[in-house]
Amino acid sequence: MSPAPEPRRRLFATGLLACACWLAAAAAAATPQVRTTSEAALATQIDSQISLPRFASASWGISVVSLDSGRTLYAHRADQLMQPASTAKLFTAALALSTLGTAYQIPTRLLSTETIHDGRLNGPLVLYGMGDPTLGTASSADWATQLAEQLYRRGVRQVHGDLIADDSYFTGPTFGSGWEAGDLQSWFAVPSSALSVGENIVDITLTPASAAGLPASLSFDPVDAKMSLLGQVTTTLSRTPGDINLYRAPGDDALYAFGTVPAKTPPQHFKLSLPDPALVAGAQLRKALADRGIPVAGQVRALHWPQDDAALVSRAEVLAEIRSPPLMDILQRGLKRSQNLYLQNLFLSVGAHQQATEATTGIVPFASTEQWSVKAMQQLLATIGMPPATSLIDEGTGLSRRDLVTPMAMVRLLTYLAAQPYAAQLRDALPIAGIDGTLAGQLRHTAAENNVHAKTGSMTYVHCLVGYVTSAAGERLAFAIMLNNYEPPADGPSAGADVDAIALLLANFHGRS
Repeated sequence: MSPAPEPRRRLFATGLLACACWLAAAAAAATPQVRTTSEAALATQIDSQISLPRFASASWGISVVSLDSGRTLYAHRADQLMQPASTAKLFTAALALSTLGTAYQIPTRLLSTETIHDGRLNGPLVLYGMGDPTLGTASSADWATQLAEQLYRRGVRQVHGDLIADDSYFTGPTFGSGWEAGDLQSWFAVPSSALSVGENIVDITLTPASAAGLPASLSFDPVDAKMSLLGQVTTTLSRTPGDINLYRAPGDDALYAFGTVPAKTPPQHFKLSLPDPALVAGAQLRKALADRGIPVAGQVRALHWPQDDAALVSRAEVLAEIRSPPLMDILQRGLKRSQNLYLQNLFLSVGAHQQATEATTGIVPFASTEQWSVKAMQQLLATIGMPPATSLIDEGTGLSRRDLVTPMAMVRLLTYLAAQPYAAQLRDALPIAGIDGTLAGQLRHTAAENNVHAKTGSMTYVHCLVGYVTSAAGERLAFAIMLNNYEPPADGPSAGADVDAIALLLANFHGRS
């Protein structure tokens, strides 16, 4: 008996995948490892690669600079603005490290303005998020239990009021400037909430019914993230084609499900963004409090910008607090996986810091946390000596197609980072060719393996690789390889393989000044 066909699965997203998980790098790995001893020969090799007929309508931008001598080994349209995709995360890394430092830990607090009397907190308890993107992940799965235990040790045995899950620390929309609406239900474009949990992702499992004609069932993990469900996916006869469709409109918490799934097929798994991470975090804390013997008499409710809690927070007492891993650890997790929530939350954390520390007087026009972050970025780039027109970054992830940067500016940023005290840590935080992160499956068994440390960047028609490599002669190089406006032919190598091939040429370069 032949197996049942795999049903088609559709999530109604544009396919903008900034995580850059290139799956076909075999062509790069097969590139002849030619011994190149002169810069002229290296230039000839790169020119031959990027001038292939399949790139006739595409745009390449490349800059390669020696960190040892400062000389430029190769440049092609290095002063032209290009879409960076997730390589823009390097700008966020530089900003967060220069502003907050490698050891900074993001707090999450329990606040109250009321007193505790005979074990009873007479008023609301506020769960106040300040941007930690790691709550509910493997390293902090017990975050709610920790807060509940601290509250218990403070003598609280009952909360006679609501539990308010407050994510208003970040002001402005929960999506980055320029993010596409069609992506906002997807796991890679989750809300950038100051009170995030489980990476703001809900896992949905769709299981066919036992007989044709019956609706399939949908389950949600975490269960507190269950959405109102509209429509149904109908179970059809086994060994018939399936067509599963899930859709959630931006800003809506209703999930539309429609289509068909064959009977006797395995459950199908999907990942979508959480509509309201703060509310889910509040529900998880309420359960942890109940488990510790601290019932909450009121409701769990979320407080979001533009609701204003400034007066409450300014006079509240901190009853419990947990802290995130150090910033460098968060960066490493975010850069290795190209995890957008981590980098956007770090970007916004800088903006919140900038707003809190910059002296202002009189009536100040409203600016979102993201706008404060952009201001801080512009100040940093001016300090580095980077002209404003060479790096136009409006958010922290590279998801926006409005982000533009020149290859030369990318390499200038890499040069700056390589001169900082944390340079070695940051280099190791980048994906390593053939070893880990988004480069784990690429450039294996070549001179680039365990040598190229670089940030990948990929979305529709955009393919980039930016980072460091040591040449065969032992020279440390910083490079930016950016390919825009390109869709690889069906019978040709992947765009990632073409970009990797150039990185491999640099790893094999034997020349030196």
